[in-house]
Amino acid sequence: MDVFEAIKRRYSCRSYEARSIEQDKLARVLEAARLAPSAKNLQDWRFVVVTDAEKRAKLVEAANNQKFVGTAAAIIVACSNSSHVMRCGQAVGPIDVSIALEHISLQAVAEGLGTCWIGSFYPEKVRAVLGIPQDVAVIELMTIGYPADRQKPAKREPIDKIVSYERWQFGSY
Repeated sequence: MDVFEAIKRRYSCRSYEARSIEQDKLARVLEAARLAPSAKNLQDWRFVVVTDAEKRAKLVEAANNQKFVGTAAAIIVACSNSSHVMRCGQAVGPIDVSIALEHISLQAVAEGLGTCWIGSFYPEKVRAVLGIPQDVAVIELMTIGYPADRQKPAKREPIDKIVSYERWQFGSY
């Protein structure tokens, strides 16, 4: 599968089969994250992969009681150990972690897996469940597993509404 096909097939999976992910597939997915670019090559991401059913259940509570979170074979807790801010004023942690998570998401598609970005969660609850130090930022959660649902077409804006060339040409947004 080429990258563009993986991009087209990726969706937010919210229903998973009750089966574990083969270790070689999970290793390739995590290797995709390791190969992601990062600001100043800091490689500031850290990933806690949670497969234990009891810990996944506790993470459901930390994820605003979204039950589907616990049905995934694994929950990847993405963290950053950097407080570096780029010259443009943006913190590197959320950006670097997001790039790495999208690498995970696209490789997961290539492996026949589904993922979902989880932004509704309480970082302090996640930190307590997994023993994450206070000086490490809990950036995002991502579920991963074999999809039990099927992709539904997502509504996307037309290209001319999101892209302009040479100058801002969008009017009201």
